[in-house]
Amino acid sequence: MPLPLDDLQHALAAQSLFEDKTWRLSPEPWPLTESQLREIEQIGQACLEFYRASELLYLRSAEDKNLLRNREQKAPWVADYLDRGKPAELVAHAREKRQRNTQPLIIRPDLLISDGGFALTEVDSVPGGIGLTAFLNRLYGREDSIIGADDEMLALFYRSMASARPDREMPLVVIVVSDEAATYRPEMQWLAEELRRRGKPVHCLHPTDLMPIGETLCADIDGNPTEIDVLYRFWELFDLPNIPVAEHVFAALQHSDLRVTPPMRPFQEEKLTLALFHHPRLEDFWRENLSKRSLKTLRKIIPHGWIMDPVDLPPNAVLDAPTVGGRPIHRWEQLADASQKERNLIIKLSGFHENAWGARSVLLGSDASRSEWEDGIRDAIEEAPRTLSILQEYRKPIRQSHPIYTADGSVASMEGRVRLCPYYFVEGEQAVLGGVLATFCPADKKIIHGMRDAALLPCRVVKSPKSVNK
Repeated sequence: MPLPLDDLQHALAAQSLFEDKTWRLSPEPWPLTESQLREIEQIGQACLEFYRASELLYLRSAEDKNLLRNREQKAPWVADYLDRGKPAELVAHAREKRQRNTQPLIIRPDLLISDGGFALTEVDSVPGGIGLTAFLNRLYGREDSIIGADDEMLALFYRSMASARPDREMPLVVIVVSDEAATYRPEMQWLAEELRRRGKPVHCLHPTDLMPIGETLCADIDGNPTEIDVLYRFWELFDLPNIPVAEHVFAALQHSDLRVTPPMRPFQEEKLTLALFHHPRLEDFWRENLSKRSLKTLRKIIPHGWIMDPVDLPPNAVLDAPTVGGRPIHRWEQLADASQKERNLIIKLSGFHENAWGARSVLLGSDASRSEWEDGIRDAIEEAPRTLSILQEYRKPIRQSHPIYTADGSVASMEGRVRLCPYYFVEGEQAVLGGVLATFCPADKKIIHGMRDAALLPCRVVKSPKSVNK
């Protein structure tokens, strides 16, 4: 049943979710087939395995250990890539023994629907939209086919956080949102308030609301300084200098039972791990450390990518890079001569930079002028000593249509392209799907993100006639 515009407007007016952000509205959630849902569920498990394998790759590289079980292969250059531009103390923290086997507890990949199926453009371990998706699931939840119906995302959020402190029956969870991420504070406040209504001790606070007491990190909860059990970090690691209590967070991790998620391990937030997945020298490593099913899934959905490291090569060597004019290249600057067809590529910063999140650094070569393309290549090369960029194949999303409310309140079918953001909550060895947020942009927009003229929608499953008849 379509959701009336008045109901949508009233619900969104009563609860701010994104600070100073608006989007278009639709009477219907985004439809997914049962087959698409099954694949999305498997993608979550594959992403969790990928995080764990990536940690093993990083640590073995950093310690100059063998990557393979029965054949010698070392790759110290992997850690060099992942540590580049990071403060030494943050690198040391990421490598600490007590941090080992710590992965993000919430995983959100960005999936485009292309002619070849899903294309994974990045995986976010500090994702926005958790509260928004849970809110939309409830708002459109009159349909039992909504993915994450019955406030499942709320329950999964707390269960995943609590899993970090199995020694506590009801651990205190504090969501800390930085000023850099202030746009997302309203949705996280809503999330915390809804969980408290369910009897779960969850609070959303500003970094300045935290206080060190002895070796612990505390928050003022109902007028009482209370030790935090789990801190959900909603800030990017490049923003650490602007987090007033950062040194106390690190101290509490050393001397108390505090758990921080996602872990403050910058190698887990680098997009270049997706390029490492396709690196020819690492093929055997991924085969050894991923299940056959996850390896097959990731090979299908991760577009080919390359790390734009401007190194000097011997005369008889070429780069692992796209060809130009059908020929291999030995310098990244040669990409400037690529034809428009050959420029079906995206350049983006890998991480640890204020422009590395959202769509701030994304340049689509086929949509750029030659001068813009040349500037993008030059910027990537000049930034490389501090922050690496990756080059990634662009898999164009297919055009689809969906009903959208117009300015006069009527419903019209809009042509556009969609990005799906599934949210997985880690419980032990499983990544459990809690909801899927669809961002539906007009067809003339090449880069899909949460712009003003996009629609943000929860997703539902459309059952096949065979399923209905069973």
